[in-house]
Amino acid sequence: MLLACVLVIAAVVAAVSVTRAGMRSATQAGDGFVLSGRCPPSFELIAGGTCELRDRYQFYDSLQDRGVGGTRTSLPPHRDGFRPEQIDLGRYLFFDPILSGDGTQSCGSCHRPDRGFADGKPRSIGIHGQDAGRAAPTLWNVAFLQTFFWDARASSLEAQAQGPLFSPREMGNEPERLLRSLNDNATYRRLFRQAFPGGGEAITAAEVYTALAAFQTTLVSLNSRYDRYAHGYAAALTERELAGLNVFRSFVARCAECHTPPLFTNGQVAVIGAPEPAGHPFDAGAEKTFHAAKLRGGFKVPTLRNIARTAPYMHSGAFDTLRETVEFYNKGRGNAVPPGATLYLHWHISSPDLTATEVGLLVDFLQTLTDEAFVPEIPRRVPSGLPPLDNPKESRT
Repeated sequence: MLLACVLVIAAVVAAVSVTRAGMRSATQAGDGFVLSGRCPPSFELIAGGTCELRDRYQFYDSLQDRGVGGTRTSLPPHRDGFRPEQIDLGRYLFFDPILSGDGTQSCGSCHRPDRGFADGKPRSIGIHGQDAGRAAPTLWNVAFLQTFFWDARASSLEAQAQGPLFSPREMGNEPERLLRSLNDNATYRRLFRQAFPGGGEAITAAEVYTALAAFQTTLVSLNSRYDRYAHGYAAALTERELAGLNVFRSFVARCAECHTPPLFTNGQVAVIGAPEPAGHPFDAGAEKTFHAAKLRGGFKVPTLRNIARTAPYMHSGAFDTLRETVEFYNKGRGNAVPPGATLYLHWHISSPDLTATEVGLLVDFLQTLTDEAFVPEIPRRVPSGLPPLDNPKESRT
């Protein structure tokens, strides 16, 4: 009898403990924010609990297709291997204005999913309406890049994140204030511990940068109509688009020599003599980064992926349309270099003298690089309680 009573008491104690644990869990998740344990599309959860990219281009051998602009060129090295919880935490952070100094700017303010992860402005507008100085580059396929910013001044996504976060012209925050805001938020403390189970109680700057990098490495765009053509489906492109691809790859236009498939960038810095808008001073670009006069006016070759979504174009937003951009190249080498300026223009920049028809064909082809199949979900709410984007009506469910 005594043994039975002991067993009953033990069972009651265990039940109470389970109930309390369940209540604690329910309280922790009572704010409605739960990090996903699943990898985003095109990624596979592997042993160890991290996400790895899976794409058909990974099975190609570049040495077997050496032609300029070859369609079956393999992908360069890339970053992946983040936990799904870190990726999802980065998604919340990316769209949360709590990262800015006054709660008005998020990463998504200048890198909008509906604008090809650019912002549709000649130059981004930061905190207090300040001109950030350059156009926001797209974030599609940044997992494959080795340098970041138009002037290539950052060598990792973690380093890149600190630029806009702490720029007085962009998000206007400070490291101490950023960490204080996050650590004062009980939801973020809980989510960070879920994403970084080995970390301490307090959120660290390194964890913030890692989570933002984790999310951005999943912004992969490799499934456009061009890609379906490259993988063997000939009907994916129209006759005009195929003719435009041939112009793109030709030794006359020479587009593919810098905008190399499959990423449609070679990741390098090039001096092309792109103009500055009227009234704006000359931008020295990568000259400042590398302390090299030969890179004066040099900027990173941008990807052409989703280029139809990221107007206006160039580092300064100088051109409103794709046709204007193509015509700039077609006008010939150095056509926009300021009088008296000495620029060491990239040797690929020539004077192709394309016909109006050929220019139109190029523009048609560039439209085939649009692929937004894996646009991430914009959170309806973020842990700070602030609107996830400038216009909350644009948030997705």
